[in-house]
Amino acid sequence: MSEYKILSGIKSPDDVKKLDESQLDELCSEIRDKLIETVSVNGGHLSPNLGVVELTVALNRCFNFPKDSIVWDVGHQSYVHKLLTGRYEDFHTLRTKGGISGFPKRTESKYDDFNTGHSSTSISAAFGIANAKKLSGDTSSHTIAVIGDGSFTGGLAFEAMNNAGQQKKSNLIVVLNDNKMSISKNVGAFPRYLRTVRIQPWYIRMKKNTEKLVMKIPGLGRYIRGFLKRGKSRIKNMVYKDTLFDCFGFTYIGPIDGHNIEELENAFNGAKRVSEPVLLHVVTKKGKGYQFAEEKPGEFHGIGRFDIDLGEPMSSHKGFSAEFGKTLCELAEKDDKICAITAAMSSGTGLNEFEQKYKNRFFDVGIAEEHAVTFGCGLASKGIRPVFAVYSTFLQRSYDQLIHDSALGNIHLTVAVDRAGIVGSDGETHQGVFDVSMLNTIPNTTIFSPCYFDGMRTSLNSAIYVCRSLAVVRYPRGGELYRPDDYTEENISFDIYGNKDCKNILITYGRLFSYACKAKQRLAEQGIEIAILKLCTIKPIDKKAIQFAKNAEKIWFFEEGIKNGGIARNFCDLLAMTDFSGDYHIRAINDEFVKQMEVSEALKMLRLDDDGMVNIISNEIKEND
Repeated sequence: MSEYKILSGIKSPDDVKKLDESQLDELCSEIRDKLIETVSVNGGHLSPNLGVVELTVALNRCFNFPKDSIVWDVGHQSYVHKLLTGRYEDFHTLRTKGGISGFPKRTESKYDDFNTGHSSTSISAAFGIANAKKLSGDTSSHTIAVIGDGSFTGGLAFEAMNNAGQQKKSNLIVVLNDNKMSISKNVGAFPRYLRTVRIQPWYIRMKKNTEKLVMKIPGLGRYIRGFLKRGKSRIKNMVYKDTLFDCFGFTYIGPIDGHNIEELENAFNGAKRVSEPVLLHVVTKKGKGYQFAEEKPGEFHGIGRFDIDLGEPMSSHKGFSAEFGKTLCELAEKDDKICAITAAMSSGTGLNEFEQKYKNRFFDVGIAEEHAVTFGCGLASKGIRPVFAVYSTFLQRSYDQLIHDSALGNIHLTVAVDRAGIVGSDGETHQGVFDVSMLNTIPNTTIFSPCYFDGMRTSLNSAIYVCRSLAVVRYPRGGELYRPDDYTEENISFDIYGNKDCKNILITYGRLFSYACKAKQRLAEQGIEIAILKLCTIKPIDKKAIQFAKNAEKIWFFEEGIKNGGIARNFCDLLAMTDFSGDYHIRAINDEFVKQMEVSEALKMLRLDDDGMVNIISNEIKEND
C-alpha cells in the first residue's frame, strides 16, 4: 500500500489551493495510486477517473467550491473530486454497502451539487443551477458542467446547449472532457497562439473595454461594434472554421492539454472572466498513468476486482451478456437480415464479436437510446430484423419511442435487456428494477425473462422469429446460478417444478427461480412441500398458468422488480377473475430505490433470496397451523 503524504492531508479544496506548484505532480501520482488501489478491491470506473486527475485538481484550485457549483455528467469520473473534497478517509468504502457512492450524491457531501448517474444531463442541470443563483441575487459565482466520455452523443446535451447559449450572462462553463479526439483541427502554431490570446486576462478586459467605448459613440457605436466582431470572426474562422459551440452561442476555448495543470488553470481563470456561456475543450487520455488501462481503456472503464500487477480481472466466469452475443452471432450467420444495435455499449452488452464479424449489420448509435429504438423501427419497417441490446437502466430513456414507434404500429423490434434486476454496487441509478413495470404497461408487447442460458437462447429465437411487434428478452448481470439436477430445459411459456397437486405454490421468474429451488429443498427438510410455478413469458401470462394456480390454497409471488405495475400484481388480477379462494402474497420491491451493495446483500435485504423465501413461507404456514 502506498503512502499518501500529500493526499492524506487534503480535507477540502482550500488545502489543494495551498499546495505549492512543485507538489502538484506528486499529488496527482498519489491520487492515481489511490484510485488503482481502491478500484482493484471494490471494482468501479477506473480509466475515466485516471484521465481526469489533473483536470479535477485544476478545477479545485481555480474555483471556490461549494460557492461555485459543479455537475459531473454521468458522475462515474467524480472519484478524484471526492478525494479532494474531504472523503479520503472513507474512500476505501467506495461502492460498498453504507459506503460512499461511485457517483455524486447530494446527501453525501456539500460539494456534490447534483445527483448524476445517467448520461448527458449535466448541462441542463448546471444551467438550471446557474439560473437559480441568478434569481437568488448571486451574480458572482460560477457553475461548471463537466461532460465527456461520449455524453455529447446524447440529445439532451444539445437541447441544453441550444437553450443555454441564448442567455448571455449566466456564468456557465461547460468543460468538454475529450478523451478520444479533438473536435477542432489544430493547424500549426497560430491556433495555439490565438487560443492563448483569447484566454489571457488582458485580452478579456480589452475586449470588454473596447465594446463599452465603441458603444458610447453616438449613432455609430452599434455598427462599429458589429464591424469589429465580424472582422475578428473572419480571422478566427480562417483557423478554427466555425465550431458547433460558437453556433450555439458559447465562447469556445481550446483545445487545452488536460494533463497540464498550469495550462488548465490559465484556461479556467480566463473562462471565469467571460460572462456569457463558455465551452472549454479539454483533451485527456483515458486510463492515464496505469499501463493496462491506457492500453485497454474500454475494459477498465467499468471493471470488477482485478490484479494490479497483471491487470487481469479476478473473476472471468461466463455471463449472460457473452452468451447473448454468441447466440446472436449464430443466428446472424444463418440470417443476413439480423442486425445489432447498441447505444455505446458494444462491449458491455456482449456485441464485440458481432461487430467484428458483421460490420455492415452492426450499428453503434452513441449514447442515444431514443434514437436507437426509432432507428431500429425504421429498419424493421423494411423487413430487417433489428436487435437492440441495452442495459435495463438505460432503456428507461426510450419509453416514448417503445410505445409510439414500435408497439403502436406493430413494428417488430427485438430488445435484449441486459443487467435486468439488481446490479449491485453502482446503486440506485443503475438498478434494473423498473423495466418490467415500464414495459408491462405497453400493449402489443411480449416479455421473456428466462433464468438460464438455454431459456435465453430459446427466448431470443422466439422474439426474433415468432413475435410480430415489440419483443423483449431480459436477463441479469453475471452468469447462471443454481440449477437442480432434475430440472429439464426451460419452457418458453412456463414450467411447474415439483408436485403439480401441491396446494402451496411459489411463483417467480428470472434468476429468482434458482433461489426458489434452494428454498424448496430447505422447506422440504422442515416438512413443508411447495411447488414452483416458473414463468418465462411474463407478458402475456399464459392462461394455463393461471388455471394451474387457481387450485392452490396458498400462493407466494417473489419478484425482483418494483411491485407497482409488476407481474405479481398482473397475476393477482387474472387470478381474481377465476374461482381462486386461497391466500395470495406478494414479495417485491416496494415504492423505494435500492441502494448500493452487492447483489447478494440486496436480495437478502429485500428477502428475495432463499433465506427470505424460506422464512416468509415457513412463518406463514406455521401461523395458520
